[in-house]
Amino acid sequence: MTEKTRSPEFDLAQGALSGLRQDLFHNAFAYRPLSPLRADGPVIRRLPGERIRRAAVWLPHAVVLFLAFITLVVAYTDDGGSLSMLFGGFVPAAAVVMTLVRPVGAWWVSIVSAPFVSALASYGDWPWAPAGFLSHLTVMTVVALRTRPRTAAWMWLITAAYGVVAETVIQRGYGATVPGMLFTSAVSLLIVSMFLVRRDAKQEVAAQQTVTATERDRRTLLEERTTIARELHDVVAHHMSVVAIQAEAAPYRVENPPEELEKAFATIRENAVAALTELRRILGVVRAEDYEAPDAPQPVLADLGNLLSNVREAGLQTEKTVTGAVRALPQGVELSAYRIIQEALSNALRHAPGSTAKVEISYVLGGLGLRIVNTAPRGLVNPSPGAGHGITGMRERVTMLNGEMTAAATDEGGYEVTAFIPVATTEPAAASEETS
Repeated sequence: MTEKTRSPEFDLAQGALSGLRQDLFHNAFAYRPLSPLRADGPVIRRLPGERIRRAAVWLPHAVVLFLAFITLVVAYTDDGGSLSMLFGGFVPAAAVVMTLVRPVGAWWVSIVSAPFVSALASYGDWPWAPAGFLSHLTVMTVVALRTRPRTAAWMWLITAAYGVVAETVIQRGYGATVPGMLFTSAVSLLIVSMFLVRRDAKQEVAAQQTVTATERDRRTLLEERTTIARELHDVVAHHMSVVAIQAEAAPYRVENPPEELEKAFATIRENAVAALTELRRILGVVRAEDYEAPDAPQPVLADLGNLLSNVREAGLQTEKTVTGAVRALPQGVELSAYRIIQEALSNALRHAPGSTAKVEISYVLGGLGLRIVNTAPRGLVNPSPGAGHGITGMRERVTMLNGEMTAAATDEGGYEVTAFIPVATTEPAAASEETS
């Protein structure tokens, strides 16, 4: 039969046999020790005492050994001879213990030894003696827990086939245990399979949530970097345009300028235009198609008065304090500082209704310090649908300028944002201490 003429039934049967071979025949006696439970699991970590928690991780092993001991006790109730004692007790118990290290191999030992154990037992139950019944049920349950639902289905089908053949063909003993075995094992394996499916589903959902959160954080980070790049593009492009225009107009402000001076200004203009073109080519790709550059210049710290007025009108009482020698800072630093204060106050408006805020700006040697702190909310805090863009954007701006930032709740229930942006030392323009 060629691959093109294969029927769906043939493919289904081939897949089923391949699954059977993989689950119960391939490396059936491979060494697969049962790992202890995690010490930081949801149940064990709540137990009192370190010694109890260390012992609790071996609980599955203890349960399996206990069931093996019960199997041995059930076998000893038989009054058979020494050979009966051997097969009627130790072999089923050994199969149970074997599930701790070679689970699939333990099932084969259990199913193969079942007729011999039943034949030697004095009870006459067929095809499973009491010890073999308990042993085989325990082995199938443990193996199903350690593998997957498909393996549990194959074990139950083979067990059912063995039971039917043993009861109809061999016909030994007077107590048929096949219906009891098939019913109890079906219930046990169904419960185990439902547990495994639920566990796998929870793990898959948790993994998907982790991936989604990672992607959301990455997307947020890219969005904030794009916003910062747009603003810096506008700032740098403005300055480069001014340089090019001034270099072009400078020779006309001097009567009969030397030829060397004209060439120097021409070179400056050419370099400025080339740099501006390259800047637009590289940074211009971050613009969205519908993005329009602002008509007004980008805000700076001198524009904080208007921002604070708007915030006060929105209901957030705000106080500004400026300390140190106020001086002109690079426009990128001014813009980032303004945006950090703006975002911190916006967060206070959203998440702390009825609170008051304080903005502190410190012009210190070697940089600019910012501190924005708000008190605890006094009104009802409505859940915000935001995804943490504000804090991410502030961190990105500070990191871009090689600064440091912290954002955390205060002991009084409010929130505090602090940042330090390093700036090259220049001569101060004015020394002042201002509070508004």
